[in-house]
Amino acid sequence: MDPKDIVLKKSEEIKGVKIEGPWLEEDLSLDEIIKKYYLKIGFQATHLGKAIEIWKKIESRRDKVRVFLGYTSNMVSSGLREVIAYLVKNKKVDVIVTTAGGVEEDFIKCLKPFILGKWNVDGRELREKGINRIGNIFVPNDRYIEFEKYMMEFFSLLEDKKIVSSSEFCYKLGEFMDKKLGKEKEKSIIYWAYKNNIPIFCPAITDGSIGDMLYFYKKYNKSELKIDIAEDIVKLNDLAIDAEETACIVLGGSLPKHSIINANLFREGADYAIYITTALPWDGSLSGAPPEEGMSWGKIGKEADYVEIWGDATIIFPILVYCVFK
Repeated sequence: MDPKDIVLKKSEEIKGVKIEGPWLEEDLSLDEIIKKYYLKIGFQATHLGKAIEIWKKIESRRDKVRVFLGYTSNMVSSGLREVIAYLVKNKKVDVIVTTAGGVEEDFIKCLKPFILGKWNVDGRELREKGINRIGNIFVPNDRYIEFEKYMMEFFSLLEDKKIVSSSEFCYKLGEFMDKKLGKEKEKSIIYWAYKNNIPIFCPAITDGSIGDMLYFYKKYNKSELKIDIAEDIVKLNDLAIDAEETACIVLGGSLPKHSIINANLFREGADYAIYITTALPWDGSLSGAPPEEGMSWGKIGKEADYVEIWGDATIIFPILVYCVFK
C-alpha cells in the first residue's frame, strides 16, 4: 500500500455546524458575538453556547420546570454572589442547595465587604495580620467578629423552637436580616430567598463559621438548640418528586451537586442539567463526574438535555446569565 494512502486515509463526507468565529472587522457587540458565534467556535465556547440554549428552553417552560441551583461557598466569596442574588430576586430559580460558606458569607457581605487581594502572598504574614485568604480574595477577621454578634442574637431567637431544619434556619435568617440589616441586604441571596419563599438547603451548615459560632453558643449557654437535617432530606426529595420537570444548574461540585442530583434520582432523573466545573473526572470524584455518570445512576434522565462546561464559573456564569435573561 502506498504510504500516502496510509497517512491520508480516505475520509467520509460529514455534515454539521461549520466551525467559525466572529470576524472582528464587522460591527459586532459582545452580546452578538456570544449569541451568534459561541456554538460555532468549538471547545468550551460551544458548551457555553449550548448552556445558553438549554437555559432559554428551561425559561420558556418555566411554568412546568422546577429549577434547582447548587453552588459551593467560593461562588459567594466572589462577585457571583450578586449574580445569584439577581436570579433569586427575580424568581428564576426555585430551590437552592449550598454549603455553610454560601450562607454565612452572604450575610457577612451585608456587614462589610470582602477585598480583592493577590495570589502570591505569604499566608504566615496574613495570619499575623488577622486576614484570611480565599484565592485572591481577602477577608479580615473583623468581619467574623461582627458576624458573631448577630449570630448570638439569632441563635437566641431560635431557642423557642429547640429543633430547626437547615432550610428553616436559612429562612429564619432571611427574616432576621429583613429586620436587622439596612439597604445592604438588597443584594443578599438569603434575603431574597426569604422574601420569595425559595428554600435554601444546607446539609453541612455547621461546616464553617456558623458551626464555630454555634459551638460557642451551645458551650457557653448550655443551649439545647439542634439542627435537624433529616427533615430537609424529605423536603428536598419531595420537591424533585412532585415537579412536572426539573432542571439542575450546578456551579462547582461537592455536596450541593450531589444533594440536587440525588433528589432527582427519586423521579428517574432531571430533565435538564447545566454543570460548570473545573474538576476532572478521572479520580472518580463526584465534583468531576460528568452528566453521563449521573445518568448511569438515574440522577440525570435518559432523555435529558444537558451540558458540562469545564472552566472558571466566575468567567462563565455572568455571561451565561446575561445571555439568557438580558
